[in-house]
Amino acid sequence: MTMVRDSDPPRWRASRTVRFRFELSNGPSPLLKSRMLTCNHPLPPDRYNERVEDHLRITGFYHASQIGIVQCQKALVNALIERWHPETHTFHLPIGECAVTLEDVAMILGLPTDGLPVTGMTMSSYEALEAECLLQFGVAPRMSDCRSSCIKLTWLRDLKENLQLIDDISIQRYVRCHIMLLIGTILFGDKSGAGVHWKFLPLLRDFGSIGQYSWGAACLAHLYRALCRASRFNCKEIDGPLTLLLCWAWIRMPYLSPLPREPRSFPLANRWRNWERGDRRFRYLKLAHFRKSFDELQEGQFVWVAYAVDRVDPNIIPPEIYMQSVVWSATVPLVSFECVEWHATDRFRRQFGLVQGLPRGIGPEPAGSFIHSDCTGKAGSIIKSDYTGQAGSLRKTD
Repeated sequence: MTMVRDSDPPRWRASRTVRFRFELSNGPSPLLKSRMLTCNHPLPPDRYNERVEDHLRITGFYHASQIGIVQCQKALVNALIERWHPETHTFHLPIGECAVTLEDVAMILGLPTDGLPVTGMTMSSYEALEAECLLQFGVAPRMSDCRSSCIKLTWLRDLKENLQLIDDISIQRYVRCHIMLLIGTILFGDKSGAGVHWKFLPLLRDFGSIGQYSWGAACLAHLYRALCRASRFNCKEIDGPLTLLLCWAWIRMPYLSPLPREPRSFPLANRWRNWERGDRRFRYLKLAHFRKSFDELQEGQFVWVAYAVDRVDPNIIPPEIYMQSVVWSATVPLVSFECVEWHATDRFRRQFGLVQGLPRGIGPEPAGSFIHSDCTGKAGSIIKSDYTGQAGSLRKTD
């Protein structure tokens, strides 16, 4: 079995230097020792009216709506960021490379992972925002209820609370509000935690088609982008779906997790709903504790196949989640409008119970693997980049 390890020769690693990255043999650099990123961790939206449950199921956001409050562990998040390599979209640990995958998104958040890409036109004018809100909600926010191209979450919450569920139209408006709140908090939340970009609204226009999009892939793209940004030397905070990141770490490395309070709940994020109430000690663990744990990580402490029947009762996983498993190990781009990131599953095959071979772009294999992009190109185009260990120039192929 061929594995990529931090101890392997330099040719196995990308050559681009990333500040705040460290080698296992030397320990954390002095700069790393003084760095601690702020973690904004927005709370999920308020519970929904049970009368809209059937409509929520149609959209694919029903399971994500069940997720409660999963408190953040800032030290663990920072320790994971130190291990993230933007060149490969993987965490580099002593036992090999690993990453959050589409399978993790499906199991932890319960989002659909197979479907249309989450993309479309992005306009910044208030007039376009106003017209879209009038079409979908019957009312529009004032300019004071917006921040640039974002709608303030307070406006959406007020609208949701005041809607009277008297017919199908009002119920659909209520569910759209709830979805936008989910997007603006635990799924796609930004550093402000106060608004959500209105570009997602057109995808909610056709209510019956909302569930046809790969919201899970878009969510994972945002996590990858957040980790890449957080690994920059001048970054001071991290945003994105931190609930996904934390629960992934606790599932893959159980010896680092707080006591699960609801081990048989789905989505699996709810295993640690309100974990603080039962394991307050875990909250005060320091960054040095997690650094040492990662430095000393042994084979057998990392759970490569985390969702096998001996670890997760298959009876608690809804059938529609398993139906999309065909895409979980695919090496594909993850798309969310201008955020396009690479799902580099060829680098962590063991997470799918497969044998790890030589990843693409390593050794004698020709370059050509896309890593990430800030542009979406024309509709239907494939965006690629030359990968030689450094960020390559993007090119589009029709």
